[in-house]
This record gives sequence, structure tokens and C-alpha cells, in this order.
Amino acid sequence: MIELHHFTFSPLQENTYLLINEKKECIIIDPGCYFQDERKEILQYIQTQGLIVTRLLNTHCHLDHIFGNKLVSDTYKVRPEIHPNEQTILDRSQQAGAMYNLPFDPSPMPGRYLEEGEIITFGDNSLKVLLTPGHSPGSVSFYCEAQKFVIAGDVLFYQSIGRTDLPGGDHQTLLNSIHTQLFVLPDDVKVYSGHGPATFIGAEKKNNPFLQ
Repeated sequence: MIELHHFTFSPLQENTYLLINEKKECIIIDPGCYFQDERKEILQYIQTQGLIVTRLLNTHCHLDHIFGNKLVSDTYKVRPEIHPNEQTILDRSQQAGAMYNLPFDPSPMPGRYLEEGEIITFGDNSLKVLLTPGHSPGSVSFYCEAQKFVIAGDVLFYQSIGRTDLPGGDHQTLLNSIHTQLFVLPDDVKVYSGHGPATFIGAEKKNNPFLQ
């Protein structure tokens, strides 16, 4: 069983996810810890729970999802894993930090690139990498079929969708990703988004005003 724990971090209220398996191994997805007390909180949680951090995954590389990449990388000796189409966003992230007046420690370069459709084995379970661009050029979602959840980054939200007005964003591409990658999943799959509350695929098909 994968246990999922989440924190909401930074002025941009980003959701950081920890996936924990039966061996106490832990995958960190999108560490958005910005302030000192947030950094302390995530490190302390990992230590108190006796977790072994094995991977650092980014759904995409907008600054609020990578604020803590360097901290996680340095502390646990893991390098970020991103889709290759996100490299340009990662390369520009420091400029974005300056632009939003949110300077942060530069993220290390990726240790490896994620491939569309690849299976990430995690203890007795696994996650499938879905390529879901549109909010950013190489956004990915992580789907756990056995436990019926998907970590969707900033692609799909509770009754909303990701913004597409940032560099590399494209509205039609985003809609296509949602319809062909996420809406084909069963209705009872729980969606954990990069911001805001969790939702379900079926509920978004029915009620999301942007997708009717």
C-alpha cells in the first residue's frame, strides 16, 4: 500500500506530496517548501517517520513546484526526475524567481528524464507516467492504477484547469491532455492537484465548468 501525505507550502500555496510504501521508502513529488519553517517541517516529518527518500519527481518545473529541489537533493542525495520537455522551463526558473520577487536556491539539473508511459516501481506498487502537457510543455501526471489515484500537478484542479498564459503553455494542448490522458481513467480515480483540494475524475467530467 502507498500512503500519501501532503503539505501546502509557499506564498503560492502549492501541494507537495510524499508517497510512502510498506518499506518506509519515500518518493517526494514537487517539493514547494520555500520558507525556513516549511523546510524544517518537511525534513522533520521525514526524520520522525523514519523515511528513506529514494526519488525526487517533478510534475513540471514552474518555480513553486521546485523551490525545495535543492534542499531535497542535497539532503537525501537524489536528483530531480523530469520530462525532457521541461528542461527549458527549469533553465528559466531563476529568472522567474526574480520576476515574481521569490528568489530561491537553483534546482540541480535532472538526474534522469522521465519517459511517457514508463512504470515507476515502488515497493509492491507502481506509478505510470502520463504525459499531460499544456500548462507547461512537459507536464506529467503520476497514475497509481492499483490504488486509484493520480497526482496531476497543475493540469486539472477541483472545478478548474491549469493556466496556460505562462511561457510554453497552450490552452488547446491542455484540454487535449485532460481529455485523452485523465478523462479516460475510471471515474472513481482520486485527483491530487498541485494547488487546492483533491477531487475525482468523474466529478470533474460532470461539473468542471472549463470542460463542458
